[in-house]
Amino acid sequence: MMTLPGFLPGVPAEHVLNRLATAGGKEVESGKFASPESSAALAVNCFGWFIERLESFPPLPGMDNSGPVEMVDVEFTARFPWSGGRHPWLDAVVQTQVSLIGIESKRFEPFRDQKSVSLSSAYDRPVWGDNMRRYEQMHDRLRSGAVTFRHLDAVQLVKHAFGLVTEARRRGRSAVLLYIFAEPTSRAGKAIPSEDILRHRKEITEFAEAVRGDDVAFHFSSYRDWISTWPNGGDLQAHGRAIIETFSP
Repeated sequence: MMTLPGFLPGVPAEHVLNRLATAGGKEVESGKFASPESSAALAVNCFGWFIERLESFPPLPGMDNSGPVEMVDVEFTARFPWSGGRHPWLDAVVQTQVSLIGIESKRFEPFRDQKSVSLSSAYDRPVWGDNMRRYEQMHDRLRSGAVTFRHLDAVQLVKHAFGLVTEARRRGRSAVLLYIFAEPTSRAGKAIPSEDILRHRKEITEFAEAVRGDDVAFHFSSYRDWISTWPNGGDLQAHGRAIIETFSP
């Protein structure tokens, strides 16, 4: 089913490889991209297919009225309002006439990685705007330990939101953060407990409620739920089927 190693038919492999090479995760050089558990492979294959097919991009969850799609890309950096330090990398980005939508994709990470809280004092700067107080409160609660998540990397999402609100303002767009995730049932031959999958969803909902109303709108969906809404027939449906068959998200 793959064309070049790691890429589904229709995905512009050279462009995607160039994007991966410039991103912060060193997915290709480290060998992580070729791993059977690669989250990056799922994200760039799903969203990369649309880079040259903007007209085929289906509505994202909760965003039916975001306007015609102007740009889709993978491995996108949303820069903070300062030059030095690290800036967040999102797995994909969609720009419409009204919105800048940053996409954070997860595959096995919620059921594998140990979550850590690392939030420097740089995030305390009063630079995020008057209507980002809920994300700022989430930042403070995560750092103090008042709130913890077992599966959800909420620290990463807060950083992404801070980068997106800044980048969207530069572009004259509203900011949206979409968390899209796989729900694998097993890993390395061992079943992933159903209660872990349900707890992950519960944590996502709790995060969404906590930041609702801020300038960065937060939406979420599983890959399967989103792909199930794609129109039947044609290349788009075939692409969705290829994603399901290849990555079993």
